Amino acid sequence: MTTHSILSMFIAASLIGCGSVPSATQEPSPPGSSPAEVEDTRSGDTAAGVGSGDFGLLVMAHGGDAAWNASVEAEVGDLRGTLPVALAFGMANPMTLRTALDELESQGVRTAAVVRLFLSGASFRQQTDWYLGMGDTPPGQFVLMGPAASDPSARAQLEHDLELVTHDHGLLDTDLVRDILVDRAAARSEVPATESVLLIAHGMGDEDRNSAVEANLDRIAEAIAQRGHARVSAVTLREDWPEARVAAEARIREFVASETRSGRRVIVLPARLSGFGPYAEVLDGLEYVAGEGILPHPTLSDWILATGTALGCRQGWVDSEGCER
Repeated sequence: MTTHSILSMFIAASLIGCGSVPSATQEPSPPGSSPAEVEDTRSGDTAAGVGSGDFGLLVMAHGGDAAWNASVEAEVGDLRGTLPVALAFGMANPMTLRTALDELESQGVRTAAVVRLFLSGASFRQQTDWYLGMGDTPPGQFVLMGPAASDPSARAQLEHDLELVTHDHGLLDTDLVRDILVDRAAARSEVPATESVLLIAHGMGDEDRNSAVEANLDRIAEAIAQRGHARVSAVTLREDWPEARVAAEARIREFVASETRSGRRVIVLPARLSGFGPYAEVLDGLEYVAGEGILPHPTLSDWILATGTALGCRQGWVDSEGCER
């Protein structure tokens, strides 16, 4: 399916009143929401009818090893030539965000949609809003790595002349990722009735936010279960929170061991943007079949474009022809 056909599908299905501006107090999008359900995080007037040449995308992703980064760069690379795009790796890293802002401004961009490729829409949201000037409240605790961690100036807002907008939802909220992970399970499956599937995600430190991630995982697990698997379970590893992680690892290992003892083949799916993460270490010594994460996948670049364009249309930053495609 082409970029333009995917874009038409997303926008035609979910954009109502392309030039309208959503409320800044809009509630977070519910699980399963459309990529066009977005939140305007800037106040003030926006210039309607800005030409598409002035509009661009700032894509954010966590980042990882060379292979991880390359998988994301490939998706973003598919969009270059369609409109200006800049990519910022890191956990709302001020250095990579600075570079991305400069890159967009050098291309003549005046308005941009910030498309965040995080599994949870809450991931690094306050820090992102602070750095990009989409919010006036600094995060209670900055997540900074490398040289920025010890640099007090790295906590200052970034100066720029762009008007920006972003969305509430994370990738796990979308039907696109649900369908990708259903397909990942099917790709590893042989006889569903004799197999169990375990879906694992990174997880969050905050209990309420982690519960929201788990609710989305359960939604995806239900879709996978419809393929006839004997058992489907979902869990967050709570990777960066040692005490919670110990308990999660025990649950993960017990599920795999128990299903194997019952004679079932176990498929482990990483609910991650790219790669298998630390799950091989967690599952060391157990029998299982490893599935793929979200990337690579041919439709994610279409989702990035559709999400960003929908945001631009809502703000009046994309011309009517671009919104009607």
